[in-house]
Formats: sequence, C-alpha cells, structure tokens
Amino acid sequence: MENVGDGNLWHFIEPYGEDYWLKPGEVFTVVPEVEGVDVWFSTALCQEGITVWLYEDGDPAKVVLEYTVTDADGERLECGHQRPPQPAGSGAA
Repeated sequence: MENVGDGNLWHFIEPYGEDYWLKPGEVFTVVPEVEGVDVWFSTALCQEGITVWLYEDGDPAKVVLEYTVTDADGERLECGHQRPPQPAGSGAA
C-alpha cells in the first residue's frame, strides 16, 4: 500500500480492525505469516482510507488471520501505527 495523496490515509486490516496510518509518500507491505499461502486481497476504498481482507486462494471462507505489516525499511509495525490523537471531547476512550 502506498499513500500518494496529500494527507494521512488509514489502513484497516480485517477481521480484527487493526489500524495503520500512512503519511503522504509512505509505503506499507502486508504479508501472511505462513509461507507458501496464495493470498488474495479484498479491498474497500473511501477518500480517507482502505479496508483490507486477506483470503487464502481468494476464498472468503478462508480468512488469513496471521499477517505482518512492515514499512519500506522492512520494520514490523504495530496496530495503531501513527494513529492521530483523538480530539478532546470526542467520546473516545
């Protein structure tokens, strides 16, 4: 995934809803943790971000649950990477 836009872009990976935030010009890679798996991606796009599902062999009944997200340098990223702070009074915990 590459953010070629002017603002931050969220990237949600399902089924857990893990979020990773890309700044303009950043690139993230998502790969299954199990080698040899033929992964297909289902994506839903909107102006602010991308939601991704990973399926083995393109079968929606075979959701890939174990994956790794890395940056352009190969550094593993954790859920919430670069998540913007919640505005005061937003009700978020």
